[in-house]
Amino acid sequence: MNDEKNSINLYAYALLTCLLTLVGCAKQQQYATIEQISISNIDKTESMQIAEDVLAKMHFTIDKADYENGIIKTRPLPGAQFFEFWRSDNVGASNALEANIHSIRRIVELHINQPATGGLSINCNVQVQRLNLPAPRESDKRLPSQNLDKLTRTAGAEWADLDKDTKLATKILKRIEKQIRNSKSKARNNTKSQISK
Repeated sequence: MNDEKNSINLYAYALLTCLLTLVGCAKQQQYATIEQISISNIDKTESMQIAEDVLAKMHFTIDKADYENGIIKTRPLPGAQFFEFWRSDNVGASNALEANIHSIRRIVELHINQPATGGLSINCNVQVQRLNLPAPRESDKRLPSQNLDKLTRTAGAEWADLDKDTKLATKILKRIEKQIRNSKSKARNNTKSQISK
């Protein structure tokens, strides 16, 4: 019995040591947030198509794309869970933790404008909402359903606005900027190859 207790303690200490080592060695990521990017030598339509492509690759579904006014708005996307490693909508540990503890969703809105100075400016706003459920009644002995669709139809359930997700907005803007740069370099390379023929 004593040997069994010692081996359990040894396993517990080994596990604790591993966890502390991982936490101590983990680099704390710093996110410098940006609110807007400015781009030159691209038209509004092409930039909106690139922005839609970036959002689609991040698993957002476009709800509204107004090319005339330069507005793209997505449908609400439920926050990624810890086992959805392919998703990229949880930027930072606090956002990932919140998405795994609460039912949250994010809505992205992009504004693409042509200022008088020329070029384009792209602003990104990511609104985070959390599902608030009414307090359970004493008469209700069932376990709460984990199906998000059923939870949102519960009487008294409502989506409450939280803060803006500036980290995700920054990530989206950086991906749009990178894809625009890549499309410009491909266009230059195609022009050079056509000239050399």
